[in-house]
Amino acid sequence: MKKFMVLGAAMCVAMAFTGCKSSESAYKKAYEKAKAQEQSSTDNYDNSSQQEAVVAPVETQPVTQAPVVDNYDNVPVRTETVSVVDGAGLRSYSVVVGSFGVKSNAYGLQQRLKNAGYNAQVAYNAGNSMYRVVAETFDSKASAVQSRNQLRATYADAWLLYSR
Repeated sequence: MKKFMVLGAAMCVAMAFTGCKSSESAYKKAYEKAKAQEQSSTDNYDNSSQQEAVVAPVETQPVTQAPVVDNYDNVPVRTETVSVVDGAGLRSYSVVVGSFGVKSNAYGLQQRLKNAGYNAQVAYNAGNSMYRVVAETFDSKASAVQSRNQLRATYADAWLLYSR
């Protein structure tokens, strides 16, 4: 019985290997088909090369320098209702460098800014119970954006506040 099983398994293996073998004629047909396609593309190329190609001349123009104008209208501005706690008063646009829930922390940052030469103020937003530390305040948005960009060297999270 074992002999028949071994013989049957050997026959199955032999049939599997011979059935998967690719025939030489299949390769030959594929090769001839590829050659025919290559020949037809070469013929098309020869026909198209006989026609004259029309080429437009390339014109070079000098590069002009365009002035770079900052688009201050695209700078995000937060609008909040705040009241000044310590300071001379806010104008339309202010540069906020810190927000604190604790008043003493806001006063600490305000003092550091004053020591650095800024006219720092503390404003309170009653809506979210936050103290905003304002480094500078301006009437124009462009001036506020320029100041904010300079302050971001030291205070990376500086942002603009439009106070009502």
